[in-house]
Amino acid sequence: MSKRMFDYTKSVLERVSFDAKLFCKELDKAVKVLLPYEIEELMEWLLLFTKEKPELRQCLITIKNT
Repeated sequence: MSKRMFDYTKSVLERVSFDAKLFCKELDKAVKVLLPYEIEELMEWLLLFTKEKPELRQCLITIKNT
């Protein structure tokens, strides 16, 4: 089930990436439900995903503060 949650989280983040505020909100929710190793995987994915979307990089602080 955990893998499905991780994939679902990425899917949601991709869909809301048009709005930085909403992206941050969904990322905050994800950090609360994912396991520590999944958060590390998510961070790696986010670094790649936000490479072309610098406006979303501010949200990465959400993960660094956990």
